[in-house]
Amino acid sequence: MKSIVFFNNKGGVGKTTLLCNVAAYLSIEMKKKILVVDADPQCNTTSYCMSDKDLEKFYDNDKRESIESFLNPIRRGKGYVQKRITPIKTERFGFDLIAGDPKLALSEDLLATDWDPASSGKPRGLQTTLVFSHLSNLYKEYDFILYDVGPSLGALNRSVLISCDYFLIPMSVDVFSLMALGNIHKSLENWKLGIEKGLANHKKDEEEDFTIDGNPVSWKLSFIGYAMQQYKGKTTRGVKVKVNAFEKVARKLPKLMQSEIITPHASNLNLDFDLGQIENMNSLIPLSQLAHSPIFALKGRDGVVGAHFTKVNEARGIYKAICDRLLANLGGEVK
Repeated sequence: MKSIVFFNNKGGVGKTTLLCNVAAYLSIEMKKKILVVDADPQCNTTSYCMSDKDLEKFYDNDKRESIESFLNPIRRGKGYVQKRITPIKTERFGFDLIAGDPKLALSEDLLATDWDPASSGKPRGLQTTLVFSHLSNLYKEYDFILYDVGPSLGALNRSVLISCDYFLIPMSVDVFSLMALGNIHKSLENWKLGIEKGLANHKKDEEEDFTIDGNPVSWKLSFIGYAMQQYKGKTTRGVKVKVNAFEKVARKLPKLMQSEIITPHASNLNLDFDLGQIENMNSLIPLSQLAHSPIFALKGRDGVVGAHFTKVNEARGIYKAICDRLLANLGGEVK
């Protein structure tokens, strides 16, 4: 099992759309066993994948099993729970889902407060900070666990990132996405220093490694690639080319990505980190959201007509290429 968090400090980059469609393609077309964890209090992944009727029924239940059910015992001082949350079987996306919950935002203060004890090596602080490592350990039968998080560098996202194997950055072609890369780099550097200091202090004070579920913990997060969103194309002599408004930013991206993200945060510098570019899909995304369906699986009954069918097939090709490159970077088949 490998855990991957889709993350960008900048919002509006199509992160949730990318994650859900990649997860769906891996599950439906590539027959991978996929678990998606909605760790964003805005719950966009959950609302995308579940029908309106199922959403209402789920959240009207005070005893619902969501990501908050997992974090709540930690917040109440009861430590890790061994009981698994039962994932939701998504109807059209093919993957299993641990639903998001707006109450997850209540864990932000606890995770922020316990960071200093974690970096000092205190067991309680480390246990709280690395809580998502325990969550992933409970679902080892999956090939991949994909985490969706909000666009922030706060304590909640820090805990998710620190606990994952890889991170993937959805990008849009604008100057603010470029600026966000520097923020991500600085934050990851600081978090790595903090957690490694904490683990070293724990070993010194307790005379043993800090473990989660019997396994020694270490910093393992590695960059696995980026995908470009909201890229508008035009056709010149039958060939898709970039529009002028994006060219300047697009030219700056490879060098900045290399210096801020790839060189300091990738474990293998020889990979092709450009997973693909996703052209603006016009009205397909709203149709996908209304139908609670992957873009590449939209049907006529979902409102697809005429030339939209060509766009649906193009989307299938785009997500296939991204998934092929992602699996290649991950080393192919999961053993």
